[in-house]
Amino acid sequence: MTTVSTADPRFFPKPDPISAEELARISGAELVLPRDGELPPGGFTGIGPLQEAGPTEVSFLDNRRYASLLDETRAGLIIVGKAFANRIPAGSAALVTSSAYLAWSRVARRFYPRPEARQGQHPSAVIDPSAIVHETAEIGPFAVIGAGATIGERTIIAAHAVIGDSVVIGADCRIGTHVSLSHALVGDRVTLFPGARIGQDGFGFAVGPAGFETVPQLGRVILGNDVEIGANATIDRGSVRDTVIGAGTRLDNLVQIGHNTTLGRNCIVVSQAGISGSTELGDRVTVAAQAGLIGHIKIGEGARIGAQCGVMSDVDSGADVIGSPAMPFREFFRNVATLRRLSRRASGNTAAAGDVASDKD
Repeated sequence: MTTVSTADPRFFPKPDPISAEELARISGAELVLPRDGELPPGGFTGIGPLQEAGPTEVSFLDNRRYASLLDETRAGLIIVGKAFANRIPAGSAALVTSSAYLAWSRVARRFYPRPEARQGQHPSAVIDPSAIVHETAEIGPFAVIGAGATIGERTIIAAHAVIGDSVVIGADCRIGTHVSLSHALVGDRVTLFPGARIGQDGFGFAVGPAGFETVPQLGRVILGNDVEIGANATIDRGSVRDTVIGAGTRLDNLVQIGHNTTLGRNCIVVSQAGISGSTELGDRVTVAAQAGLIGHIKIGEGARIGAQCGVMSDVDSGADVIGSPAMPFREFFRNVATLRRLSRRASGNTAAAGDVASDKD
C-alpha cells in the first residue's frame, strides 16, 4: 500500500495553482521572496509537510521542536512565525506572520475548500410532503426528512441521516451520515459529524413507590451559527427549558451534553468529556478530554478545565483548574509536590528502621 502524506487525489480533488501573492493576501501574511531562486511561474499546486513538500508546494512551521526540518526542506513556500523568518532556506519563499497556524488554515482551505452541495434529492430519500427543503440543498441516499422540517439553502443531508418532525436547519450546514436530529433548531454553517445524536430525551426521572418514573423532556436543542459537533457526540434536549450550544462552539467526538445545559460562544469540549444537566458555561470555556462536570454549576467566561478533571462546584471566570475534585493548577501541583516529599520521607524512614533492625540481629 502506497502512503500519501497529504490530500490523496482520490478523496480531495486536485486544486488549481495559486500565486504566492494570492496566498499572502488570503493568509494576511507578509510575502518574502527567495534569496536564491524564483517563484514557480505557474503558482503553487498544493500543500505538504516540510519533510516531503516540493518546490511547487506550500508547507508551514509552528513548533520549535521541528525547526530543524527547515534545513533540508524543498518546499517552495513556507508559512512561519516571525521567530523563524531568518531560517528559511535560500531557495524558498516565505509567508511570515504572527499566527502561522491560522495562516496555514486559511491557505489549506483555499486549496481544498469544503465541498459544495450538489443540488437535488436522492430517489431513495424519504421526505414528508409538508417538509420545506430548499431547492439548492442536497439530500443523500436513504435520508429521512420528517413532517414540517425545514432544510436551508446549500445544506447537505448525508446518507441515512434522520431529521425529525419540525426540525429547522439553516443554510450551508453539513449533516453527516447516520446523524439523528429531533426537537432542534439549527443555525447556519453548522456541521454535525457522523453518528451525532441531537435532541433525544434527557436523563430525567423521578423515584416512585414502584421504581423510576420518566419525566417528560419538553425543551429543545438550540445550535448557534458555526457550531461543530463531533462524531457520536450526544446532546440531550431540555426538560423544561432549552439546551443551548452557543455560536462558534466546537464539540469533539464522543462528548455528552446533558439536558438544560448552556454553552456560551466559542467554547471547546474535548473527547469523552461529559457535562451534566443544567450546567452553564460562559464564552470561550475549554473543557479538556475526559473531564466530568456535575449538574447545576456555573463555569465562568474563559475558564479552562483540565483533562480528567472532576468539577463539583462553580469555577470563576479565567480560572484554570485540574484534578478531582477540581482545584487551581498551582494548588494541585503544590499538593502533588508535597505528597512526593512525604512519600520520599516515609520511604527513607522505613529504610532506616530496617537498617536498625538488621544491626540488632
